[in-house]
Amino acid sequence: MKTIKILSTVAILVTAGLALVAFMNAKPAVKAAKPAFEGKGFGVVELFTSEGCSSCPAADAVVAKIEKESAGKPVYILAYHVDYWNRLGWKDVFSSADYSRRQNIYANWLNLSSVYTPQVIVNGRKEFVGSQEGTLRNAISAGIGKVGKTELTLDGLKANNSQATLKYNADAAGANTSLVLALIEKNATTVVKAGENGGRTLSHVQIVTKIKSIALNGNKTGEANIDLPKNFTAQNYEVIAFVQNTQNGGILAAGRAAFPSMSASN
Repeated sequence: MKTIKILSTVAILVTAGLALVAFMNAKPAVKAAKPAFEGKGFGVVELFTSEGCSSCPAADAVVAKIEKESAGKPVYILAYHVDYWNRLGWKDVFSSADYSRRQNIYANWLNLSSVYTPQVIVNGRKEFVGSQEGTLRNAISAGIGKVGKTELTLDGLKANNSQATLKYNADAAGANTSLVLALIEKNATTVVKAGENGGRTLSHVQIVTKIKSIALNGNKTGEANIDLPKNFTAQNYEVIAFVQNTQNGGILAAGRAAFPSMSASN
């Protein structure tokens, strides 16, 4: 009888041990993750530059390199040519006081004491010298890695006479937001004859030629228009739009729209 009791005790201990091992090796049940938002992260890169600034071509080259590498990715580059360098003997043909004003608005949002070129601002919140390629790449990666509550879709872009029109849907944009609409010339070259870059031939990408801000006021859908230049061609222009918080400058969503080719629209 003692032998039987010992064997029974051993059997019970072995069984308990096997059960413990099985429990420890068992994979925990994985709960289905509830998506916070179906939209993607993004990187909106706003470069403030000028043909009259000797430090700017290096930044222009950096954003051109990133633009080329970012095909198909949610990276949106906008190059604003400011006008305050024009006083030094060369008038940048792409410059506008509107872009200088936009840069000063950012200075207020970001608590900066002054503006400068070349300056890059990513997603409306992070700013630095535009030629700092590593910093720019890191900021873009951080932006793409985030998701948010707002989603922007653009549809039906077309050119009629001197204007472009499109439809937009800014889902969950919230209060204190605007839709910023920018007409972009994809590339251009200038022979600079005076000023700090006199004698140089400068190449530009993603040049902002028109910008327009539309207060959303809780209206997530609508139709917008923007003026077209005389030299407009469907192949060399596009529209970039983004939803921006008007109190702190943070960009909540972004998108781009391509013009249909002339043959397709005829």
